[in-house]
Amino acid sequence: MAYDFKPFDKRVAEIIERLGKDLSAVRTGRAAMSILDGIFVESYGTRMPVNQVANISVEDARTLRIVPWDSAVAKEIEKAITQANLGLSVGADEKGVRVSFPELTSERRVSLVKLAKEKTEEARISLRSARDDVWSDIQKKERDGDMAEDDKFRSKEEMQKKVDAANTSFESALERKEKEIAG
Repeated sequence: MAYDFKPFDKRVAEIIERLGKDLSAVRTGRAAMSILDGIFVESYGTRMPVNQVANISVEDARTLRIVPWDSAVAKEIEKAITQANLGLSVGADEKGVRVSFPELTSERRVSLVKLAKEKTEEARISLRSARDDVWSDIQKKERDGDMAEDDKFRSKEEMQKKVDAANTSFESALERKEKEIAG
């Protein structure tokens, strides 16, 4: 009987997706709209994400332009981004809010690469945990007589291929981020 890897595949996909989000939040010298994903603005008595109260666009390589649908929200957007302490310079003008990404210093680049590596290691730890859970389940099925010993080892090989593929995905995502940080 072949082992059902669907839950494991789903968990691996979630880990890869989370790593992608974590790495996109690591600020580089380039303007990236994803950096504003975790910022909420007080608008009409509720807290809403910036992208739900304004249009966000990349003005140039190091500048984002935020145009609120209601100009009264511009000051709240400026305040929220400033309070998020992302190391960005924020200024309101007649069109909305301009967010500038300062040039990265060499020590800042080193710390950003270190942060990206930490995020990647967290993903690896999650993957190892998922792998261990599946391996325990495979061994239990074999002990209970639900799976033959040959199937157990075939399942282990298939699981390892999936783990290797995920690790390769992690490495390529980290390499892309390192290149992006290097400029």
